Parts: sequence; structure tokens; C-alpha cells
Amino acid sequence: MVEDPRMRTVLIYAGTVTMLLALTASTRGAPGSQEFDEITVRRINIVEPDGTLRMVVADRAKLPGVIVRGKEGQRNRPYAGMLFYDDEGSENGGLVFAGHRDANGRVVDSGGQLSFDKYGVGGMLVQLAGISDNENRFAGLRIKDNSVAGPNNNRIWVGNGDDGAATVALMDMNGRKRLVMEVGRDGATSLTFLDANGKVLNRLAPSESPR
Repeated sequence: MVEDPRMRTVLIYAGTVTMLLALTASTRGAPGSQEFDEITVRRINIVEPDGTLRMVVADRAKLPGVIVRGKEGQRNRPYAGMLFYDDEGSENGGLVFAGHRDANGRVVDSGGQLSFDKYGVGGMLVQLAGISDNENRFAGLRIKDNSVAGPNNNRIWVGNGDDGAATVALMDMNGRKRLVMEVGRDGATSLTFLDANGKVLNRLAPSESPR
């Protein structure tokens, strides 16, 4: 079969134009910023120019496991949300939320929390949480020790637990309660001082109002 020179010229021209268009689209076709009225995604990764992960917004299925210096652990978190990462690509906090009924109809994993982690320790430094399901019921603010590379013990708790009491608890460097201010479910108020072993040293309560 004799090849038509004109057809060969057309094919070469078409191929060249296609490659130029593709190159233009990949290098200059997309603007630096875009505006959308609505976007639906399952996960968004925010990264630095060198690829270091800084933030993830994801549904439950796509939320990553704990990442330390770019290496991800097992994915076993029962919630969706937003995770934060430090300059080294290690998780250092997040905003997460969940809640559903299991096969037995029990409410599980219900609530949410905003937390910021302590560098190099692998634990929270500040936690604002509200949980209410069949296994846990509490809401409050927890602050932990902020010393560099020190223990990550609780130092302050402000909130309420399953017993219905509203509590402000101050702990020592070892995480032991030393001063507790409380209003019970029944409205009774108290201020309790404790030693390092948890023994009550003194408890102040208001006397009865004169009749």
C-alpha cells in the first residue's frame, strides 16, 4: 500500500498541536487560585511546597491514622474531622466529631473535641471535649503540664462528669488532685484540699442559712 504524503503531514501536525496543548494546560492552564460555589470531597490535604503535610480534612473512612514525621500508623479512628501537623509532619492536634448507634441500638462515639498536642510527647496539651454516649459522659476543658519534654500529666480540669457534678480540679506536677471545687448534682457546694496521696486534709462547705 502506498502511503499518502498529505495524510502523513496531517497526522504529524495533529500530534504536534496535541502535545503543545497538553503542555500548556499542565504548566500555565490552571490559575493559581480558583473560586467555587460548592465542592464535595472526601479528603483534602494541605501541604507545604516540599510536600510536608500540614492539615487534613476528611470523612471517617479517609481520616488518616496517627502520623509521626510523615509515617502513618493504623487507621482505626471512629470519627471524621480536621487534623493538624507540625513543621516536621507529625500530628499535633485536631478537631474531630462522631456519633452513631451500633447494631444493638446503643449510642457510641458520640461527641467531639478540639485538641492541641504537646511537642515530642504524643499526648494532648489542651483538650476541649464533649462526649455523651453509652460508655462515656463528660464535657469540659482539660489542660496538661506544659514543661518541655516533661511528663504529660493533667494539671487543670473544668467540667462535669457522669456523676452530674460541676468541678474545677487543680493537680500537682504528678497529676494528683490537690484542690477541688465542686457543685454536686443536688446543688451542694464544697472546696476540698488533698495531700499527695489523695487524703482529704480539709473540706469547706457552707453552713446552713439561718431560718
